[in-house]
Amino acid sequence: MPSREYSLTDTLERIYENQLALEAAIMELSMWTANHGGPHVDENVRGALETIGENAGHIKQGLARLKAQGPD
Repeated sequence: MPSREYSLTDTLERIYENQLALEAAIMELSMWTANHGGPHVDENVRGALETIGENAGHIKQGLARLKAQGPD
């Protein structure tokens, strides 16, 4: 039996957690940029964050579906 630690769902969950952490870090940088005279950069970053947020929802739903199917 494969180790749960390296299962597909566990690996995908870790990728998802990394995505959320990157989203938070990018948001911090975006706020700093907006406060230091970089409104155009901030707009571009916020657009990228919107994509990350949309994809995070899709990934979360996919993970829920994989978990419901049982062990991988």
